[in-house]
Amino acid sequence: MKTNYEIRYAAHPEDAKSYDTKRIRRDFLIERVFAADEVNMVYSMYDRMIVGGAMPVSEELKLEAIDPLKAEYFTTRREVGIFNVGLGEGTVKVGSETFTLGYKEALYIGRGDRDVVFCSTDPQKPAKFYFNSVTAHKEYPCKKVTKADAVVAHMGSLEMSNERDINKMLVSQVLPTCQLQMGMTELAPGSVWNTMPAHVHSRRMEAYFYFEVPEEQAVCHFMGQVDETRHIWMKGDQAVLSPEWSIHSAAATHNYTFIWGMGGENLDYGDQDFSKITDLK
Repeated sequence: MKTNYEIRYAAHPEDAKSYDTKRIRRDFLIERVFAADEVNMVYSMYDRMIVGGAMPVSEELKLEAIDPLKAEYFTTRREVGIFNVGLGEGTVKVGSETFTLGYKEALYIGRGDRDVVFCSTDPQKPAKFYFNSVTAHKEYPCKKVTKADAVVAHMGSLEMSNERDINKMLVSQVLPTCQLQMGMTELAPGSVWNTMPAHVHSRRMEAYFYFEVPEEQAVCHFMGQVDETRHIWMKGDQAVLSPEWSIHSAAATHNYTFIWGMGGENLDYGDQDFSKITDLK
């Protein structure tokens, strides 16, 4: 197996205004989340969230404690949220426990000194484990969460091109966490807009992972301040970092699904400062 990681530093919004396309993509876009028999991750200075993916094919993959953690185990001071976004079933071994995850099923891993290992049930149809991790101050039990367990909010409409189900899965209403909140938003056929009207939440950063995007289609992710927006064109199975000062919204050439993950000061999903659509610039 191979573990790859990089560090992304935080940006001041005044500085980000001057970034060209190449710099915006370098600092915020995570293009390579999955590769066969690799664990790839980005250690972000936005609330020290780690965004990554593991794709076990011919071998098991261990979630290794990368050097910036200065710890023996990845989960020594961290909690982790995992979604299987591969078409194949997989297992996650957490110490002496084993959890089986099907497509779009999630797992919360609490803080604690033990190994975390990923495995695909069928190498011909490998699982793809997308994960977010943030620092944790307390140990909470590991728990598998499916869409049946989620708090679901049906929002938008086809007329507004944003009919969608927001599946709040690894959130405080479903299970206890320290600061991690994760969920999955599924857009209905014919709908392409998410998170509109746009908002910011200065108490939390966020990461978006887009999938179920056909190979010949693309997503345009919008970021930046309300009066100074920027965009990033993305493919499926890619992720993007959203600073606490930035909006996070998107439109695509096809309907899609995305996983959102947050870390920061509070666990209040509704802690959002909305902007009017007509105020965006």
